[in-house]
Amino acid sequence: MSICRDRHGRGRRGVLMPPTLPGSLTRSQFFDMLVIANARSIRKGFPSVADWEFAVEDVPPSDPVPWERQAPVLARTFTGRAGSGLKPRVVLYRIPLSMRASNRRDLAKIIRLALVDQIASALGIAPTDVDPGFDPNGF
Repeated sequence: MSICRDRHGRGRRGVLMPPTLPGSLTRSQFFDMLVIANARSIRKGFPSVADWEFAVEDVPPSDPVPWERQAPVLARTFTGRAGSGLKPRVVLYRIPLSMRASNRRDLAKIIRLALVDQIASALGIAPTDVDPGFDPNGF
């Protein structure tokens, strides 16, 4: 006796999850969707980051810069160089951020906090200047 999904030889009887529902997204697709939504929201409320790029990587590089060895790296900001054509870029690391969330709502909050914190740090301003509703203890 073998265990198989299709005991009667008919194949799957339909789509398990319609592609229009959020449950059909993979974890990385859902994470990307949250980053895009938060980046758009921040751009609307804080236009000085309109030309910034936002990226997602699974994990941080294995050789962090010396000043980042104290704490796990969740996100990193790369400042653009004038005249080189490089735009400022915020990179979020999906797996470390996802590990800190207990559900999808917490993940959305963590992503928002990471984006606001990285932008504020790069510009040398308070996080509340980027996002007036910023609350680091908002969980």
